[in-house]
Amino acid sequence: MAKINFGGTIENVVTRDEFPVAKAVEVLKDETIAVIGYGVQGPGQSLNLKDNGFNVIVGQRKNSVSWQKAIDDGWVEGKDLFELEEACEKASIIQYLLSDAGQIAQWDTVKKHLTPGKALYFSHGFGITFNEQTGIVPPNHIDVILIAPKGSGTSLRRLFVEGRGLNSSYAIYQDATGKAKERVMALGIGVGSGYLFETDFKKEVYSDLTGERGVLMGAIAGLFEAQYNVLRKYGHSPSEAFNETVEELTQSLLPLVAENGMDWMYANTSTTAQRGALDWKEKFRDLNTPLFDELYNSVKSGQEAAIVIEANADTNYRSNLEAELKTIHDSELWQTGQVVRSLRPNQQ
Repeated sequence: MAKINFGGTIENVVTRDEFPVAKAVEVLKDETIAVIGYGVQGPGQSLNLKDNGFNVIVGQRKNSVSWQKAIDDGWVEGKDLFELEEACEKASIIQYLLSDAGQIAQWDTVKKHLTPGKALYFSHGFGITFNEQTGIVPPNHIDVILIAPKGSGTSLRRLFVEGRGLNSSYAIYQDATGKAKERVMALGIGVGSGYLFETDFKKEVYSDLTGERGVLMGAIAGLFEAQYNVLRKYGHSPSEAFNETVEELTQSLLPLVAENGMDWMYANTSTTAQRGALDWKEKFRDLNTPLFDELYNSVKSGQEAAIVIEANADTNYRSNLEAELKTIHDSELWQTGQVVRSLRPNQQ
């Protein structure tokens, strides 16, 4: 484990140089890893583990859409694809990658297979952190660990295939065997992480829920809509409003920010852009800081978890959700986006 200085703060970081895939495979050579769930994170993590040489199986409800997806991805029923309970029974490490609602629903089934010495693995701290609401309380004779890739399972798989990696956080909630640290590091490298940084279950879920509702999804979508709508109000065409709001950011600027940083971006734009960005950056920061404080405290208090759990328990939730998503899909902003994307040279 390396100690890295991040802007004056020292963090514990694990890289592939110090913990290569070969070492990870050796650590887990006698383990059977069951990936339970084949939705958002399951495909990427399981396929990466398989390609890296680990003994991995998939557990999923038979004849579901995800079951067929697993078959399409090369998993074979009776060999490395099993129904949930059989996979849990066979495994020494259970990667619990169902949705948060799915984890609550299947907990009694999974819990009875958590025999002494096994490990229960999460990629999200939700179920454990909010256990008073989820009912997910592991027995004290197992390891409870977490690897949380900082991106979608699709991105995790794509970057792995490209020979790169997606950074992940790691945490140990319970070390019953004395092997939890080696297990979690080996799994983190095995699923295709770029590097691993240390956290705990609470910090992971607090930052994750804040990020999803904030910069990563909620805030950025809201900012897109606000700027697009203002430009349209003042007579700009849909194409112009979309390109100035979304296309330039996603296709030109963000890749450069990812490669070089926002400081580099500021230093390599026109003086007009620099002046305007510097003047308005602090206005946006100061205006939004109270909103982020409100958001973080809503997450920390458990209010956001309660909203999610209550919503998922509604029998009409799926149809109501589809209606909300359709509103976004049908908006002029994202209908314009479909057209703009179709006009990109590599899309024709």
